Amino acid sequence: MILMQPQARAVLQILVNRSRVKQEKPLEIDFHLVEFNDVRYHILSVAKEPHYMTLSLGLPLPAPETVFSGDLPLGAVEAVRGAYGSLAQVKEPPEMGYNLTLRIDLSQLPADEEDCLQVLTKFASVRSVVLGAPLREILKHLAMNTVSPDADRLTALMHRPRESCFLVPQADKVTVIFPMRFKDANDAVLATSFLQEFMEARRTGGLNTAPPCLWSSNPPAELQGVSGLALDANCGFVSIVIFARHVEGDKLERTVWNLSTFHAYVSYHVKCSKAFMHTRMRRRVESLIQVLNRAKPDLEKDKKTAQGRSFKRSV
Repeated sequence: MILMQPQARAVLQILVNRSRVKQEKPLEIDFHLVEFNDVRYHILSVAKEPHYMTLSLGLPLPAPETVFSGDLPLGAVEAVRGAYGSLAQVKEPPEMGYNLTLRIDLSQLPADEEDCLQVLTKFASVRSVVLGAPLREILKHLAMNTVSPDADRLTALMHRPRESCFLVPQADKVTVIFPMRFKDANDAVLATSFLQEFMEARRTGGLNTAPPCLWSSNPPAELQGVSGLALDANCGFVSIVIFARHVEGDKLERTVWNLSTFHAYVSYHVKCSKAFMHTRMRRRVESLIQVLNRAKPDLEKDKKTAQGRSFKRSV
């Protein structure tokens, strides 16, 4: 199994290259990037402001039931300010067509190369900071065995473009429910099989402490009252139960990121499974062709007389 990293690698590479350029030598950069689930980035640096760089983040359209505050998930601005402090300023209003714009002060980056890389990695992880803000807040209260006062009985969070996942917060646990949808019929079949095995995998010896995972073809009872469109899932529903031990210390950020990208994680492995099966089928076809070629009878060669004339012996 492969888990994706929270930092966008292309964004991190651009930030690292820009930070290595001496600020006395003005450098203009203008990059537009798109990541999975229609998350967009715009990185801009102009020569007249060599000490600053702007990083804009564009989010996909949320589902109607998703909890948003303005153009951002609830608590996203506070999470950004808490993550970057004086290193970046949130611009109001953001760049047109984007949900958030950060003005990064390059002069405040650490002089040590390793420390600087850690700070830039945090900037490249802005997607996780923004989209994971409401989930992070709920899980922080779970670590203290309390329920966030701003959390509803059932909270809908952005999961994918126009799709939501649902949280059921309680003092001792938080249940995260994912309606799983795949457009391609073949992907839906593989994903359903994958999710069923995903549920069974926890019974193996080394995964006893992993969060409990349940799969059902029907909506769980916790989703009673949710609109029918939000429950349109052709691959069933996955419920993952998070306890306080799963969000202790450094585990919090990892849990937030893994839950936020759960559908992308499943989709990635579905595509890998299809590629593996196609490769096996091609190899099998090639081996069968080789067997057929060896089964062809050898053609009888023409024989020649002493004068050099060729002839075929009649049977």
